Amino acid sequence: MSYVESSITIQGTREAVYELAKDMERYPEYMPDVKSVKVVERNGNKTVTDWETSVEEIPICWKETDEFDDGNLRIRYALVEGDLDKFEGEWIFQDDDGKTKVTLTVDFDFGMPTLAELIGPVLEMKVRENSMMMLEAMKKKVENESPRS
Repeated sequence: MSYVESSITIQGTREAVYELAKDMERYPEYMPDVKSVKVVERNGNKTVTDWETSVEEIPICWKETDEFDDGNLRIRYALVEGDLDKFEGEWIFQDDDGKTKVTLTVDFDFGMPTLAELIGPVLEMKVRENSMMMLEAMKKKVENESPRS
């Protein structure tokens, strides 16, 4: 198993950044490695989403549950089924002196110990790179669309 935590500070309110993160179906519009996200079920503050991404042009697909905590501005997600044995984590949105610090955690396991031994460090690096790509794309979208004072 591997754990990756990535953070970025975005010039925008917690609420605005959180609302953008909640709109997962739009991720492919501004996140190049996210090919598609489809909400297949919606029930209150929970959704089930189908994901198709690519890491180094290798497609990775899965279905996850997403739980939106509007009161605390957090999103928790967990694998239902897909190309991994474990894939879960959360998006955390914290006030940072008028800006928003976004932390994305990913706890994952490809379920193949031999494969993990051989390419585990490379996979962890790719998950870290992919997480930062998502955060940087979100930062660019928020900061480029925010009205300037």
